[in-house]
Amino acid sequence: MEYDDTAPPSSRLIGALREAVTLVQMVLYKEVRAMVEHHHPDMAATRRAMLAGAITNEVFGTPNPDPRYMEFGRENQALIEQELLGLADNLSHLRAPLTDALRIQALCDNQENRPQSGALVTADTIGLLETEREVPLPSSFMTMVRALGEEHQLIVAPKGAPPDEPSSVH
Repeated sequence: MEYDDTAPPSSRLIGALREAVTLVQMVLYKEVRAMVEHHHPDMAATRRAMLAGAITNEVFGTPNPDPRYMEFGRENQALIEQELLGLADNLSHLRAPLTDALRIQALCDNQENRPQSGALVTADTIGLLETEREVPLPSSFMTMVRALGEEHQLIVAPKGAPPDEPSSVH
């Protein structure tokens, strides 16, 4: 997303938060893809990728409208549900970031008057949501996502001025 300095600050914040949610979604996809490869090594690679995508889309309430993917989802609903039910145990290290991302996504949807996707209910139903966890402030969420993105080699954090160089702020 390009920076738009004419947009109101709240709109820019929503855009930045949505990008951060998308990064968490990408991390989930990577982790789910590895999990699916482990659980179904004999499955064709294309089918494993589609399964990982379908699982990720179910968690975030973002179904792929392409007819090919919709058909895949219908034909493999039982397998998708089976894998969804195992996410809380298999990817327990992602529960906190997923909880935060899904809550931020719901807040963004609310601010933009979009219909709720039901992702929070789904995450709670499958045991993925940490209900006792507080909703993060935007800055805390962005910091967590930046660290998660670096950890999964999806982003490179900007580096500050080296300590021996003078700051440009006077």
